Amino acid sequence: MASSAWLPVVVCALLMMQAVPAARAARAFFVFGDSLVDNGNNNYLVTTARADSWPYGIDTPDHRATGRFSNGKNVPDLISESLGSEPVLPYLSPELHGAKLLVGANFASAGIGILNDTGIQFANIIRISKQLTYFQQYQHRLAKLIGPDQAARVVAGSLTLITLGGNDFVNNYYLVPYSVRSREFSLPDYIKYILSEYKQVLRHIHGLGARRILVTGVGPIGCVPAELALHSLDGRCDPELQRASEAYNPQLEAMLAELNAEVGNGAGGNGPVYVGVNTRRMHDDFIDDPHAYGFASATVACCGQGPYNGIGICTMASSLCADRDQYVFWDAFHPTERANKLIAQQYVSGTTDYISPMNLSTIIKLDRHLHD
Repeated sequence: MASSAWLPVVVCALLMMQAVPAARAARAFFVFGDSLVDNGNNNYLVTTARADSWPYGIDTPDHRATGRFSNGKNVPDLISESLGSEPVLPYLSPELHGAKLLVGANFASAGIGILNDTGIQFANIIRISKQLTYFQQYQHRLAKLIGPDQAARVVAGSLTLITLGGNDFVNNYYLVPYSVRSREFSLPDYIKYILSEYKQVLRHIHGLGARRILVTGVGPIGCVPAELALHSLDGRCDPELQRASEAYNPQLEAMLAELNAEVGNGAGGNGPVYVGVNTRRMHDDFIDDPHAYGFASATVACCGQGPYNGIGICTMASSLCADRDQYVFWDAFHPTERANKLIAQQYVSGTTDYISPMNLSTIIKLDRHLHD
């Protein structure tokens, strides 16, 4: 009787032993940030910042909305593919348990920024401080699964992506004329302020064990359909918002260089911890010459309403393009899956004009010994 009582426990242990190596085949991947990288956390929150209804996800295999602000895959999904891994689950997903924890987790939440008052119009979003708290919580859960020493190795050998900053301009400083922040700070001083706050966030992520951290800059926020609808009669990008990203991105790169000097080399002592991703340059390529990349439009969103399809959110009542591959923008703010694929290619193999000081394929080669 006593020996048979142990049988379910033994079977469970054997199943876990089989499941864990399968999930461990690729390095863990962690994602922090806003709607550009959220893959469904906001589905589990009472908030207006959601992408959980059709036609979001129209080009997924089952044509259903996943919580991604895209017609299909977003950049984290495509990075997971380059790692040879399945997409990481949203941290709030009830499916994230057991061996799935070894794949990593996505903590991102649409609407957030570097600052806590960014996106205050969206209730119940996961501020970056809360995302970091969840990362700590995740590590405790992982340690219960595989032990604290192995959990620390998984995190140290992982890849991390963080995408923040755009909302601090679009949904804060420039949200309304004479916003609170624009009255408090001139643009140069505001940029210095948010970067000083961001520096603390990035230090915290490193302090929690991450050793390869991809940090994206701010894209061409003056060129998104939402801003064109508000500010442009001829399709030209809004110069003030463009000025903001032009001023911000070089200072972000300088800050990452300071952090790398501060913390030394990354995983295995090979190369930098912080890698800067020039998403502005990646998007500018499409916007400057969309036809060269096979796009018919870099100004009109595929899904939306009003000028440039840039008013409001994408819904069942929106105007919807027939061929998503012809458009740079899916909705008022976010790229199509095809644009995301071209962006992700630059992550993987781009020159230092796009990702610096090294691209993802170089990182994977350098860190291969950590996972052999």
